[in-house]
Amino acid sequence: MTADEPDGELLDRVFLARVTEPGDEVAGRWVRERGVQEVAARLRGDGEPLPGVSEKRWGGMRARAAVAAPRRDLDVAHEAGARFVVPGGAEWPGQLDDLGDARPLGLWVRGRPSLRMWALRSVALVGARACTEYGAHMAAALATGLAELGWVVVSGGAYGVDGAAHRGALGAGGATVAVLACGVDRPYPRGHTQLITRIAEQGLVIGELPPGDHPTPSRFVLRNRVIAALTRGTVVVEAAHRSGSLVTARAAQRLGRHTMGVPGPATSSLSAGVHELLRGEATLVTDAAEVVELVGDMGELAPDRRGPVLPRDLLAPAAHRVLSALPARRESGAAEIARGAQTTEDDAVARLYELRALGYVERHGDGWKLTRQAMISVRGGREPC
Repeated sequence: MTADEPDGELLDRVFLARVTEPGDEVAGRWVRERGVQEVAARLRGDGEPLPGVSEKRWGGMRARAAVAAPRRDLDVAHEAGARFVVPGGAEWPGQLDDLGDARPLGLWVRGRPSLRMWALRSVALVGARACTEYGAHMAAALATGLAELGWVVVSGGAYGVDGAAHRGALGAGGATVAVLACGVDRPYPRGHTQLITRIAEQGLVIGELPPGDHPTPSRFVLRNRVIAALTRGTVVVEAAHRSGSLVTARAAQRLGRHTMGVPGPATSSLSAGVHELLRGEATLVTDAAEVVELVGDMGELAPDRRGPVLPRDLLAPAAHRVLSALPARRESGAAEIARGAQTTEDDAVARLYELRALGYVERHGDGWKLTRQAMISVRGGREPC
């Protein structure tokens, strides 16, 4: 349906999106029980208030209804290159229905790709606005890795972690979605106008608020439930104890989505909220492969993490035991070494000659001593504790 030919239900949903606030569960219940058309008609008419609201609140909604102009909203959105996607439509992401009565009445969408198709393989990256260099680096690296693995990066378009995540995905030539807490025709924050415009050209910019609407603190909080519901999982990169990104993570947990956290320094207040999540049900992740292992399909496993293979790791077990039995700083006789390795003296001598050929030990008269090469290999280049 185009802005030039809207049907009745589309107009009523645009009308209600102007009259109600995002996440209004009372209005959502009205729509579920009575239908969009009846709710819109009651708000436009002079009948009794619908149940569940005070007269004062009903009066405020009626005042909004008196000035709502859904056709004008559609025209303004159309001029900005946006469309209104509604539940049940071909582009509607079904996972948003998990929000129940808090489900959006519809979403304004800027950008050419299909929101439904992109949301099927998407991950949210969220975190502190005033992030550290480490937080920005990790957000960009995760987003780049996810984009290279074919995943869509979803975030809120804000300063800090959000912006780094969007830029990481864009820089990798990947897909990213910005979920705004204002009208999609008025990018916020203003300092990210160029970034959000680029996202709209290369990806998608979406939001619940009608064209021209401004953000408020409560709208930021309510926006986060859409980010959580839209994606397969949420990664929190940096977050203090009162960070709004923790709202997204907790919403994801309530919805049964994967919740992940990137650890930071134990002394950093900006990682305290993430660490609290990790003490609960969240999973620690450090790169894109670990994220995909959780949210991806069966078999999309992260590679095993191992330290470097040292030459001594390739020794036979018996030779390894003899090498470990040599004292670090002095010569030792074969009998002493044999006792330490729990073997016979003849076997110890045979292993010692084998180790000498490999450059691990050297003979001094009747004694044996570790070479410098062996000291580095056995002690890892460090002095013994």
